[in-house]
Amino acid sequence: MIELNKQQKEAAEFMFGVSCVIATVGSGKTTTMTYRIGNLVRNGIPPESILGLTFTRNAAKAMREKLKLVLNDDASKVTLSTIHSFCHRLLKREDIRFDILYGNKQVWLIRKVISKLRIKDILTPVALREISLAKSRLITPDKFLELHKDSDFMVSLAEIYKGYEQEKRKGLLLDFDDLLMESHDILTRSEDARIRYQQTYPHILVDEFQDTNPAQVSLIKLLAGDPDQSNSLWICGDDWQSIYSFIGASVENILHFANDHEGSTQFILDLNYRSTNQILQACQNLISHNDRKIDKTLNTINPDGDTVIVFSATTEEKEAAKVVTEIKDLVHRHDYKYRDIAILYRANSQSRAIEEELSKNEIPFWIENSSNFYERYEVAGLLNYLWLIHDANSDRGDTALKKVINTPNRYIGGRFIGDLEAYAKSNGLNLYEALKFMPVDVPYLRKNIRQFTDFIDQLIIDKWDWEPVDLIYLIRTELDYDKYIADESAELYDDSSNIIDQLQIAAGRFSELHKFLEFTETVRNSSGGDKEGVSLMTIHKSKGLEFPAVFVIGMIEGILPNIKGEIEEERRVSFVALSRAMKLLYLSYSHIHMGRPAQKSSFLDEILKKKEVVTE
Repeated sequence: MIELNKQQKEAAEFMFGVSCVIATVGSGKTTTMTYRIGNLVRNGIPPESILGLTFTRNAAKAMREKLKLVLNDDASKVTLSTIHSFCHRLLKREDIRFDILYGNKQVWLIRKVISKLRIKDILTPVALREISLAKSRLITPDKFLELHKDSDFMVSLAEIYKGYEQEKRKGLLLDFDDLLMESHDILTRSEDARIRYQQTYPHILVDEFQDTNPAQVSLIKLLAGDPDQSNSLWICGDDWQSIYSFIGASVENILHFANDHEGSTQFILDLNYRSTNQILQACQNLISHNDRKIDKTLNTINPDGDTVIVFSATTEEKEAAKVVTEIKDLVHRHDYKYRDIAILYRANSQSRAIEEELSKNEIPFWIENSSNFYERYEVAGLLNYLWLIHDANSDRGDTALKKVINTPNRYIGGRFIGDLEAYAKSNGLNLYEALKFMPVDVPYLRKNIRQFTDFIDQLIIDKWDWEPVDLIYLIRTELDYDKYIADESAELYDDSSNIIDQLQIAAGRFSELHKFLEFTETVRNSSGGDKEGVSLMTIHKSKGLEFPAVFVIGMIEGILPNIKGEIEEERRVSFVALSRAMKLLYLSYSHIHMGRPAQKSSFLDEILKKKEVVTE
């Protein structure tokens, strides 16, 4: 059993009413929440009457494992769930018939609605994002139209939203946002249902409250009712780590919680168990520049530790080389393991140079829940075009053809591909040859195939005179490839054009196509499967994790802070990055980014009062 500190103990022993636990980074909030559940049960509260809400399945799973150590068999009787999973079960209990709509099926349905309405200027992921944001605020299609009737663009979005809802109703479908909206609607309309759930779960705990959106907060209020001396609402979070406004989360929910719940009790957990004092001072220096925050001080009993290091380089490639040099030194001279080290970046497009440098130095690396740079959807499509151009008469050419023949959409289906493979086999041809010779009766299909083969034939001729970077540029421009990628994605890839630009930068170092393709294969095969390797991830994916040594790369204006981000949230994003580090923290930037002059992040001057700067 872990012994709680004084602050944790007070928060864990809170029994009835409303409380807000402001838990600074690394302060043991999950442990405190777990012990609070244990304390309720030890004081006679039935475990079945406790509801713990988290924001990820992994968080719920981790809390369940900790709870087993505190409650043994009673742990399984406590309801621990993500908010969406809880709402899913609520709707099933209320006998609501539905299937979940997600992923490609959701994209297809939105695209169908846009096509039916003949709307040309709104991309599928834009519509998905705006509809999701509206639902996170409990805004219906009619309300959306009322709010935005003066904007033609938003009126078109309202039409898409309305059409999307109509199509879902026909198929008895709900998307993930609907799980909350429908549950909220039931609890709002039915007093019986509301009272029933309040009586079922008189004790509610909510983790990561800073990540809630308005719909979730309203739902929690309906579930909690008015906690008094027989029930409780206990929320936990950290306003300094609120970084999800792009999916509807609002930091105001935790900032205003005390005012919204008069008579509530606030606890502050400010003792950090993770990081050295030097790292925490850098974090404190940075976040102190935010105006909208709950004031607190990061304390620790850990040693002072090493100075936070800031270094710069001329280009991204040289910045990556310096990072790798430091990693090799940590491993070979200071007994660090590769798994102890993480490299964090603001955007996926920033991983290319560091992946290449790690691969060149035969250093294993791991990209959790993501593809490496050369496997990313937007990059792989272009590389398959290049493989087809390089050798259309090989097995690799056949594979590439099947991947690009409908990229962008040429309305060529799986049945046609099957017929093409059969024709090629019976006539002793490769697929590209078969595509040019196989009779096609459907006029539009024959036209599309002819345009495709003419385009590829021209590129096959041009490859002898043009370099790989020129071929990529031609594919992007002639096929309007960037727009296709943006519209095809289930998510809105603001970063996709930058990712493709990075591919062109990499290709620019090669004069021969085959050498560039061999290089991309080498890098692609170097990552993805070795969890003992260096961890690479975006800052958002790093939230909740910790590493003995952390490198935050690409700290330049326009990237961190991001040019599209709100400055205080960007500062919180940076805070999350810095606070992943336990013992060593390195911050770096380049003077040239993607071939253009770059300026170091203004956050660097805020972070360090005394800077140790290592330059070339």
